[in-house]
This record gives sequence, C-alpha cells and structure tokens, in this order.
Amino acid sequence: MVTVQEADFNAQELIQQLYKQHPGQTGALLSFIGYVRDYQPEHPTEALILEHYPGMCEREIEALCTQAKERWDILATRVVHRVGTLHRDEQIVFVAVSSIHRGEAFKACEYIIDALKTRAPFWKREQLQDGQKIWVQQHESDAQKTALWDND
Repeated sequence: MVTVQEADFNAQELIQQLYKQHPGQTGALLSFIGYVRDYQPEHPTEALILEHYPGMCEREIEALCTQAKERWDILATRVVHRVGTLHRDEQIVFVAVSSIHRGEAFKACEYIIDALKTRAPFWKREQLQDGQKIWVQQHESDAQKTALWDND
C-alpha cells in the first residue's frame, strides 16, 4: 500500500498494521524513516518543499513495491511519503517490508528506498534560513546505486 500525503505519520502504527497483515507468518519486519536535514551544512535548512505528480507518483511507487515482491520472498510493503512544506527534522518518508526471513526484508526495503529516490516523480526545493530557495538536484550517486539493482 502506498500513500502520498501532507500529514505526518505514526511509524509505530504503520509497523503494527503491516505486522498484522500476515498473522503467524511475519518473521521479520524492516522499516526505514527519512527526515528533513541540512543539505548544505554551511547554509542551514529551514524547510524542504516537496511537490509531486499526483496519481503518477503513487503508481510508480506501487510499481516499485510490486517489483520488490517479484524479486524477493516478502509478504507485504508499506510506503508513506509526505509532500508540502516540511521543516528540518520532520519525517519525510516511511518504507517498511515484512517477510518470513530478515534477509529478504533488508534487500527489498533497500531496493524500494533506492529506486524511490530516482524514479518517483517528486520535486524538492530547499528553503534556507536566510530565505533562499534552491531546487534539490538528484545526486549521481543515487542514480548509480539504483542502476546497480537493475544488474543484480
């Protein structure tokens, strides 16, 4: 299940919901939470402004979750990604994977996070404390890491 929303999320509730989807089968549940941070330490971040392409964004993330299920023996996935104006230290993204064995959950969760950063149609602008707004560019290292999964 994928949700793109402005509201904050409760990671513990999301974990419990995912765990309860497969009673007696879940042997591992791995979760990841991403936060707003300073992108340029010499220029403190006030906020991150995230925009997305509604509908297309959710479909792309769903496709990533489906690909993860096809590649690894996992039970379920859950992704929540926030949009709008998020201030430093706020939660941005939640990704969780449940499986019978931990190794499958680790691989699938890492794949979803890596691919989400490069394939989901999000646009980010960093608002600095001095008032400047800067578009956040995709890092070449993120694209390279995602490409490695294609060869795996």
